[in-house]
Amino acid sequence: MTNVWKYKPWWCQPWSILLTGILVISGSWQVTKNMWITGVISMQIIVWWTYFLIIWPKLIKEKLAEK
Repeated sequence: MTNVWKYKPWWCQPWSILLTGILVISGSWQVTKNMWITGVISMQIIVWWTYFLIIWPKLIKEKLAEK
């Protein structure tokens, strides 16, 4: 099984994606103190996490398995 993350730079690793999302969400709350704004930003981050941490690696592994 190929590790899809070994082809990505350090700033595109799972830990950096999670850390960036957490910092953006908490920074949004610290700046605005508004649940609605932080909620909208959080939903976008969750979509980003879902794609890059779950869907993308699965698609790449399936594509590599076809070869």
